[in-house]
Amino acid sequence: MRSHNAALLLGLLRAAGEQGISRLELAERAGLTPQAVSKITARLRAGGLVADAGRRASTGGKPATVLRLVPGAAHAVGVHLDRDELTAVLLDLAGARVAVRRAPLDLGAGAEPVLAAVRAEVAALHAARPGRGEPLRANVLGVGVAMPGPLDHLTGTPGRVTGFPEWDGFPLRNELARRLGLPVVVDKDTNAAALGLALRPGAPGSFAYVHLGTGLGAGLVLGGAVLRGGRTGAGELGHQTVQLDGPPCDCGGRGCLEVLCLAALARGDLDGAARVLGTGAANVVRLLDVDRVLLGGREVLAAPEAFARGARDVLGGLGLPADVAVADAPHAVAEGAAQLVLAPLFGKEPSGFGGEPPMIGK
Repeated sequence: MRSHNAALLLGLLRAAGEQGISRLELAERAGLTPQAVSKITARLRAGGLVADAGRRASTGGKPATVLRLVPGAAHAVGVHLDRDELTAVLLDLAGARVAVRRAPLDLGAGAEPVLAAVRAEVAALHAARPGRGEPLRANVLGVGVAMPGPLDHLTGTPGRVTGFPEWDGFPLRNELARRLGLPVVVDKDTNAAALGLALRPGAPGSFAYVHLGTGLGAGLVLGGAVLRGGRTGAGELGHQTVQLDGPPCDCGGRGCLEVLCLAALARGDLDGAARVLGTGAANVVRLLDVDRVLLGGREVLAAPEAFARGARDVLGGLGLPADVAVADAPHAVAEGAAQLVLAPLFGKEPSGFGGEPPMIGK
């Protein structure tokens, strides 16, 4: 309960931003007693997570001290393991990006070179130089890792990743935690991106995030929470069969959305790829009745207007009223991976860490 209440107050402090919030307002919004709020905020201040943000003018009583979150007090690393590239970001407690690094990657090279690459990038972010200033030497709470599925986010274990079966059953979370000396959480790339987008101010409570990069998938947010399914299998949009006698897919099926969409891109048929993507988006809208679809991924961001127009045309032609927009977030997956670490601290997401998750303000 103590950790829950601390997370609740930290979430309110983060939402208040630089202008801060008073203890009385915290008590009212959290449904806690002023005494409980005073004790919890005293611990958070002692830990350097919360600081005074001045006083508000009196309305008849004693001027209220305003508190604010200290964003730079701690950080989280997010790592996106794509099939051909590694992206790593460092976020502060407010979710702001402090540093980003990118490096070539061969996901099929095996676990050893991939884990070595992750370790090198995490070490570099520990000593990041924002704006080429002094080394940050960030206090890193943990590392979130996002990669193509299927995988089990509860154990941090990949399954038979399409095209890379050698990852099947590899204890990725535990091995990385051992080598990094930090807590690690693992999730699908699309789930991580959807989480990061759901935490943005003004985000809709329910939406589908459709990601087209080296593969095609979706992250689903319903009622403000990421829908993962019992085996982290929700959102495998790319492996919906839409053509029974279609070309074979590396997943073992035929006529999958992913293989059709990537084939259209390979032959330079951008409009055709956009129609395939729109067909997948329409299937999601029909199934879940979401009223917003966000498009992302490197292929979408390379031609955002074409993909948005193609998806809108498909949905409009079917009489589906869902709004379509492109998520302007080039590092959506990596930043969402870092939010896998941060969100539980603010009561926004169940912890995906094995064993004891990192806690602040105990």
